[in-house]
Amino acid sequence: MTQPYATETLTPLPTQRNTPFDPPPALRDPAWLGPVRPILMAGDRRGWLVTGYEEARQVLADPRFSADRAKADSPIRTRRAQDGRETPPGMFISHDPPDHTRYRKQLTGLFTVRRMRALSGRIEEYVDERLDAMEAAGGPADLVAEFAMPVPSLVICELLGVDYADRSQFQEWTAKLLNLETPVEEVGELWQRLDDFMRDLVRHKRRHPADDILGGLIDSDTAFTDEELANIGKLLLIAGHETTANMIGLSTFALLQHQDQLDRLRRDPELIPGAVEELLRYLTIVQFVAVRVALEDVELGGHLIPAGETVAMHLPEANRDPNQFADPDALDVTRERVRHVAFGHGIHQCLGQQLARTELVVGLGKLLARFPGLRLAVDPSEVPLRHDMVIYGVHRLPVAW
Repeated sequence: MTQPYATETLTPLPTQRNTPFDPPPALRDPAWLGPVRPILMAGDRRGWLVTGYEEARQVLADPRFSADRAKADSPIRTRRAQDGRETPPGMFISHDPPDHTRYRKQLTGLFTVRRMRALSGRIEEYVDERLDAMEAAGGPADLVAEFAMPVPSLVICELLGVDYADRSQFQEWTAKLLNLETPVEEVGELWQRLDDFMRDLVRHKRRHPADDILGGLIDSDTAFTDEELANIGKLLLIAGHETTANMIGLSTFALLQHQDQLDRLRRDPELIPGAVEELLRYLTIVQFVAVRVALEDVELGGHLIPAGETVAMHLPEANRDPNQFADPDALDVTRERVRHVAFGHGIHQCLGQQLARTELVVGLGKLLARFPGLRLAVDPSEVPLRHDMVIYGVHRLPVAW
C-alpha cells in the first residue's frame, strides 16, 4: 500500500490537448503512470484520478462510492453558487440508492426497446429532412448548426413533449451551463431559467396528458412532485441533445481526417454500427471526468482511498487503456467487440444510450450516403474545438460536398 501524499506535492488534472481527437498527452507522462494516482482538486484538496479501464469500471459499479456531486470535489473548477447543498430531488444522476432506484425504475420503463424502435422511423425522417435542407441550400454549410444539433434536438423534444420552437432558448442556456468560463452568478440564473421553463411544461402536462416521457412519469404509480419532474426533464433535455449532437459533429470531423477509415465505411456501410462503437471509444466526449466519493476506506489500484475523498474517472483515457485495447490510439472502424465506458458503467450507465446509438448510426450512415464527396470547407486547424466545454466536440464544422 502506498503512503499518504501531501497536497503540496500534487499536480492538477492535465487538460491541454495537442491534437483534436486525443486526450491530454500529459496523462502519458512517466510521472503520471499508473491506473490510479493522487491529484490536486480545484479546491486545493487531494483527490484521485483513475485512468485504467478496469479500475474505472470498478469504481462506477461499486456501491462504496457515492454519485452525489454535492459531496464531491471537482478537478476542473471550484464549487459554484449552486453547489455545496443537498442534491435536489429528481437529479437522478447524482442520487444513490434507494432514491436513484426509484427514479431509474420509472425512467427505464419509459425508455423501452419498443419505444426506441418506434422512434427510429422518426429519426430517419428528421435526418432526411435536414439532409434535404442542406442539399437544397448548397454548400458550404456548418454541419453542427444545420445537421448535428437539429436532429437530436428534434428527437428529445418529441420524447419529452417540448415545443421544438423553444429550441433556441434551451440550446443557448445549455451551452452556457456547460461552458467552463461562464461566471458563477450567470450559472445560477441559467439554472433558474431552465427550471422555470421545465416547471411550466410539467404544469401544462398535468393539465393536458400526453404520450411522452414526462406524461408517462406523471401517469406512473409514483407520485412525483413538480420539482422532481422538472429536474428529471432538465437532465434529459440537456443530455438528449448536447451529447449526441457533439458526437455527430466530432465523429464526422474525425472520419474526414482519417480518409482510410472513411473509405472503408463508404465501401461497406454495414460496418457503421460497429464504427459508431469505435467512435464512441475513440472520442469519448465527456472529456474530463466522472466523479464519485468514497463512503468508506476503499483499496483501489494499490492505493487506499480514504472515506470522503473524491475519485475522478478520466473516461477518454480509460478508453485508450492498452491493457484493454490493441493499438488504443488508432481509429479502427473494423475493431471487433468494442467494450467501452463512453456511456459510463453500473447503475448510472447512460439511460439513453440506445437512443444515442440509433441517432448516430442513422445520422452518420445517411450523411455519408447522401454526400459521397463530403469534405472540410476549411483547413482542419480552423475548426473550433470545444476545449472550453464539459462536453467535447466542435463548435462549428464547415463542410462542402
